[in-house]
Amino acid sequence: MASFPNVVVLDHPLVQHKLTRLRQVTTSTAGFRRLTREISLLMAYEATRDLKLEPVEIETPLEPMTATMLSGKKLCFVSILRAGNGILDGMLDLVPAARVGHIGLYRDPDTLEPVEYYIKLPDDLSERFCIVVDPMLATGHSAVVAVTKLKQAGAKQIAFVCLLSVPEGLATFTEAHPDVKVITAAIDRELDEHGYIRPGLGDAGDRLFGTK
Repeated sequence: MASFPNVVVLDHPLVQHKLTRLRQVTTSTAGFRRLTREISLLMAYEATRDLKLEPVEIETPLEPMTATMLSGKKLCFVSILRAGNGILDGMLDLVPAARVGHIGLYRDPDTLEPVEYYIKLPDDLSERFCIVVDPMLATGHSAVVAVTKLKQAGAKQIAFVCLLSVPEGLATFTEAHPDVKVITAAIDRELDEHGYIRPGLGDAGDRLFGTK
C-alpha cells in the first residue's frame, strides 16, 4: 500500500471496535446512526489536537491559578451533504459552539464526478480551523471539490475527517491538497467498478437515513 505522510489512521481500540460493528450488514439504522455519532466524537479528539491554547487567570474553589483555554475564534465544521451530517452530529456533541457550514455534492453515477447543488459557509473562515466531514473518501473527487471551495472562501487551516478511505481516493486528494491532513478510521482495500469502497460498509447515507 502506498504511503501517505499527511494521513492519520486512528487505530484506537474503541474506534476500531465501533467501526467493525458499523460495517456489519445486520446493524440497524438506529444502531448505524448511534455508532457513527460515537466514532465521530472520538475522531474529533484527534482532529482538534493542534488547536491553539492561551493562558487565562481563573479561581478554583481553593485558590487562583493560571490555566489554559482555546485561543481566538475556534472551529468550523463543514459537512458534505448528506452523509456528512452523521459525523457532524458527533463532533458538535464535543464542540457545540463551533460554526457549521454545508456543501451539497452528489456523485454522477456515470462519470463518478461530483455535482454541486448547495453551499452555505460562515463568513469568517480565514479565522477558523475548518474540519470537513464525510463518512467516505472513495474516489476523492467530492472531497477535493469541497476543500477547494473552502480555500476559495478564505479558509487557511483545514483538515478532512472520514470513517473509511481507500488508496485511490487518498492519492487523488493528497495530490490536490497536500497541505490538508486526512484523519480516517481505516484505509480499505480498493474501489470497485461502481466507485464503492471494498470491503467498506455500503452506502453511508442510505444506512444513516434508512433510504434503502
